[in-house]
Amino acid sequence: MSEGYRYLDDVSIADLAFEAKAEKLEDLFRYSAIAVSKEMILNLEEMEEKVEKNVELESESLEMLLFNFLQELIFYKDSELLVFKRFELKIEMRDKYYLRAKMYGEKIDPNKHKFGIDVKAVTMHLFELKREKNFWLAKVVLDV
Repeated sequence: MSEGYRYLDDVSIADLAFEAKAEKLEDLFRYSAIAVSKEMILNLEEMEEKVEKNVELESESLEMLLFNFLQELIFYKDSELLVFKRFELKIEMRDKYYLRAKMYGEKIDPNKHKFGIDVKAVTMHLFELKREKNFWLAKVVLDV
């Protein structure tokens, strides 16, 4: 697989899985976020950027930073009916890992958006984030 994401059919019967790959860590987080969003709204590319949300997260590990970031997407979908299509990310390491993200999207509109799967949560089942040669790789299973 070149950079980006792809869905995995053979990982879990009741859940949805994908893997993402990128040279840059920020791109890996972005591809992962798009994979989650695209499952919730099938015509994501038609979504407008009417809403901007800023997210700041910190974690002791990169794995939990990615996990928590993806959980934020699900939180906004459930609490404010927001789905995002574009992500600007910055990840830094100081005493911990820090993520700052600007997310652009809009409120879900049943007359405009084609619903996909209702993603309920990110699971720890097979969750993985690692560096391999020149790429960052992530495997994520979503509870649907």
